[in-house]
Amino acid sequence: MELKTARFTVLLDPNKKAAFEQLCALQDRTPSQVVRQLIRDYMAQHGVSYVGSGVVTDTAALDSDAAPAKPPSTRSPPPSARKTTTRKKA
Repeated sequence: MELKTARFTVLLDPNKKAAFEQLCALQDRTPSQVVRQLIRDYMAQHGVSYVGSGVVTDTAALDSDAAPAKPPSTRSPPPSARKTTTRKKA
C-alpha cells in the first residue's frame, strides 16, 4: 500500500469547494480519494509511471507463506541438539 504522508494544498473558490465536497459525499468518496484518482489518471494519460512509497516490488516478499531468508549458521548446535552415543563395554 502506498504511503499517504505528503500534503498537496490547492487554493480554490469556496463555492466550488463546497460543491465538490457535496458531489464526493453523494458518491460516498472523500475529496482526497477523488483527487488521488484524478492525479493517477492524469499521470497515466501522459505516460508517467512511478513506484509509490511503501510499495513492495520484490514478489518474493509478497508471498505470505515464504519465510524470511536466513544466512547459513556458522555456529555449532547447542549441546542439547548434538547426538550422543554411548559405547558398549567389552
